[in-house]
Amino acid sequence: MSLIWRKKPISAFEEDMKKSTLQRVLGKWSLTAIGIGAIIGGGIFVLTGTAAHYHAGPALALSFVVAGIACIFAALCYAEFASMLPVEGSAYAYAYGTVGELFAWLIGWGLILEYAMGAMTVAVSWSGYFNKLLKLFGMELPKALTSDAFTYTGEGFAMNLPAFLIVWVVTAILVKGIKEAAGANNLIVVIKVCAVLFVIIVGAFAVDAANWVPFIPEAVEIPGEDGKPHAAYGVGGIFGGAAAIFFAYIGFDAVSTQAGEAINPKRDMPFAIITSLLICTVLYIAVSLVLTGMINYQDIVGDALKAPVAAAFEKAGMPWAVFIITAAATTGLISVMLVMMLGQTRVFLGMAKDGLLPEFFKAIHPDFKTPHKSTILVGFVVSLVAAFTPITVLGDMTSFGTLFAFAMVCGAVWLLRRREPNLERGFKVPALPVVAVLGIGTNLFLIYKLSHLAQLLAVSWLAIGVLVYFVYGQRNSNLNKKDKTSA
Repeated sequence: MSLIWRKKPISAFEEDMKKSTLQRVLGKWSLTAIGIGAIIGGGIFVLTGTAAHYHAGPALALSFVVAGIACIFAALCYAEFASMLPVEGSAYAYAYGTVGELFAWLIGWGLILEYAMGAMTVAVSWSGYFNKLLKLFGMELPKALTSDAFTYTGEGFAMNLPAFLIVWVVTAILVKGIKEAAGANNLIVVIKVCAVLFVIIVGAFAVDAANWVPFIPEAVEIPGEDGKPHAAYGVGGIFGGAAAIFFAYIGFDAVSTQAGEAINPKRDMPFAIITSLLICTVLYIAVSLVLTGMINYQDIVGDALKAPVAAAFEKAGMPWAVFIITAAATTGLISVMLVMMLGQTRVFLGMAKDGLLPEFFKAIHPDFKTPHKSTILVGFVVSLVAAFTPITVLGDMTSFGTLFAFAMVCGAVWLLRRREPNLERGFKVPALPVVAVLGIGTNLFLIYKLSHLAQLLAVSWLAIGVLVYFVYGQRNSNLNKKDKTSA
């Protein structure tokens, strides 16, 4: 049992940094754009409607405040780790150097769930916005090519073709190189931020304050997305909404996976992590206030749940704005997929370098300097699941992986501060004991507020991860090989 607590020495991380063959081309603003690229997307364009109608009502803005507070605790802890251990793998690497191998594996396994499910969910959301954009121009794809095989009610073969194809477009960009991927992401981020500012500024003139009354609706039971009754609104609804939209905040975690490609990771990564979170939290709060002011939360039903911002402008009598919003959302969701798939391959890379995954996952293309094999595998899996599977609780499962990792990082940075107080830290969390306790508490509480089905599926995923660890990971880890050599 002592083997599962073995930790990777800090010196080994430093050696990995020296051996890395990845291209260091990302500055602090490119890293910040990666964070914004992942954060602004599904949260604003998709999840706001669901969270307002099924959970918080007009108090959705407070849900974003709660989620933002939970994130800032974790972001501060991430920033300290990133300034000290600027390597691929994000929270997985941080746990490996502080808590132990098994916990590091579980976090890495959870991050795989987070990024994979997130990319699949966003691919399906992108398909919905793409189809809406086509309809605005008088075109429409056959139902059999925009539906998954399980929910399609017609005859014959069915697949979500747009979701399938967009994943392969993103995969091609990622294989080509990090510089090209970052350039594409930067352009899309500019478009998205402009679109969000458009929604806030133009939408503010169409706000009806009556839609905010009462701001926190009385707690009641309503039919959920699955048709079963669940508690909604009130103070509990605010926390339920925070758990539901937490998926929208995983972008700054993706920043920490890019350490191997950052020009000055110890200085720039803490800046990018905290800056991207603060910018997006402010934008989220503003958009949620405008959205619930433009359209009553009880009217966000049917197609409005899939595209709530566009529905709000339609209801406000501004159909011309729907073109702008739909086009921006269709473009913007691409960068969310790009960052999520980018993050997953870098987690794979970090775990493979430690021997916990096969060497296949650390193969680097000689010309493009990207982990091309794992990128293509991720694209293959994500495209198939997005094309043929009905996606319902994947957003909650993504939130589980994120919240679990955040809670672990808050505990790990506190543990390492006590064990290794003299390690060089480019950034130090102020009042760390308070921040760590609040971070652990808020993230675990939001896990508790997720749907029971999502909790069950996520715990099952972690159980499978434990099995894989003992069958393959523990035996093949570099630390295990080193222990055998020493013996």
